[in-house]
Amino acid sequence: MNLANRLTIIRIFLVPIFLVFIAFRDLTYSTFIATFIFVLASLTDKLDGYIARSRNQITRFGKFMDPLADKLLVTSALISLVELHVVPSWAAVIIIAREFAVSGLRTIAAADGTVIASSWWGKIKTVIQIIAIILLLLKVNIGSSKYLTNLVTDNSFMNKFFDIAPTVSLYLAVIVTILSGIDYFVKNKAAINTEK
Repeated sequence: MNLANRLTIIRIFLVPIFLVFIAFRDLTYSTFIATFIFVLASLTDKLDGYIARSRNQITRFGKFMDPLADKLLVTSALISLVELHVVPSWAAVIIIAREFAVSGLRTIAAADGTVIASSWWGKIKTVIQIIAIILLLLKVNIGSSKYLTNLVTDNSFMNKFFDIAPTVSLYLAVIVTILSGIDYFVKNKAAINTEK
């Protein structure tokens, strides 16, 4: 249980805390706190990977739990944003379905003693998803704060940015999610060889 793995576990424990604050979004500053928690959890993802590589502390536990922690974080945020009518359900379904599919692939491979680590496509996918979710959460914060709403409305650049960027980043996340899923199955097709 090295530092990198501890950070992964912390990220998992931050998920229910995020859900509590986003659920009570009508309370003052609740969505701001939820956004901060999501950003903090996202930073632990980058930090634990850096620590594991720089200290040569890559473990089988980390290879399994790190992507699982990412999935929990992203899935929880997406479902919350669907409930807030910020993310269309079809986009959330595509992203979550890909996560289930890759998790199933990992389970099949693990039965043969193979651990499928995150690919570069998977890492890029996670980064884009996190950026999209942060932008969408910020959009929620702007809508819940009269001061921020007026501030953005009065600034033409910010108004256009928060009107376009969250949606574009979400669509980009969906596209990269699909591509990364295809990449996993193409590179690990031997794991699902029915002749075994």
